[in-house]
Amino acid sequence: MHLRQLKIGCFGGGTGLPSLLGGLKTNPWLDVNAVVTMFDSGGSSGQLKDELGVLPPGDVLKCTLALSRNEREARRVLLARLPTLEHPRLSGHTGGNLLLSMMQRYSGDFLAAVDGLRALLGCSGRVWPISVDHASVCAEYGDGSQTRGEVEVDAGQTLGRFVKRIWLEPEPTILPQVADAIRGFDAVVIGPGSFYTSLMPILLVKGVPEALGAVRGPVILVANLLTEGRGMRGFTAAHAVARVEEAIARRVDVVIANTQVPSPETLARYAAEHKQPLDVGDLPKYCEVVEGEFWRHEIARHDRRRLAYAAWSVLSRRLLD
Repeated sequence: MHLRQLKIGCFGGGTGLPSLLGGLKTNPWLDVNAVVTMFDSGGSSGQLKDELGVLPPGDVLKCTLALSRNEREARRVLLARLPTLEHPRLSGHTGGNLLLSMMQRYSGDFLAAVDGLRALLGCSGRVWPISVDHASVCAEYGDGSQTRGEVEVDAGQTLGRFVKRIWLEPEPTILPQVADAIRGFDAVVIGPGSFYTSLMPILLVKGVPEALGAVRGPVILVANLLTEGRGMRGFTAAHAVARVEEAIARRVDVVIANTQVPSPETLARYAAEHKQPLDVGDLPKYCEVVEGEFWRHEIARHDRRRLAYAAWSVLSRRLLD
């Protein structure tokens, strides 16, 4: 085997993608790139989007922090929320969200603002917002009803509505610089993250399937640890693969799946939220399954080191001679 640096694109958002990035960044043979969803409508990001007309900064901020040189200290400072009494209009926002929003306002260019924050934090990789077009996640449920907005889509699913179709409105277009970057990736890793509001939207942006089509290496899907409410009852990693493949018009080559069962108390706590461990299901024969114990704590989060090593095992075996 001849070792060389591999340029990897990691797609997603939320709390899942930063875990993957934080593990991968320590590998000296990987050039890590985060390609981040831009359609958050909840919490601080949604409020800043509405009040200032800026793009939602939350997912980009978390991924940038995950790649930063001093992640723990950066998170402590930039994820702290401003106190209510001292700054009533700014209360509830994190310092990092405000900083990135202000950098966008003054530069007039969100990509430049992201690069500026990346330089400030000494990040070891790049963070790419998938688009700078304002758009909302929309869903049609099995009963024919429709809803708009990330928070609303998640709420309907939690209440038991099966997501039949999902789209972005108005349809956003991929940034040309991001499309160029994707074409240069050796491989792609999708997830983990909320399937319908963090993973699928980023794949539905106009131009993404074409850019991914130029990637010669494998497409790897990190299966989530849990389903996400009553609307995903019976949902498996195989269902996720089918929907991802439909969106990107190419095969998913590898699925990384968890086999670890947490304590009965932990399972009961998530069962009360109608969340169940995600089964692998009946995957296509061409799709390799890499299984391991990734759920190591009481909270449903992938162990970042184990996940990073699993991804590297796939990448090195498939891309290095």
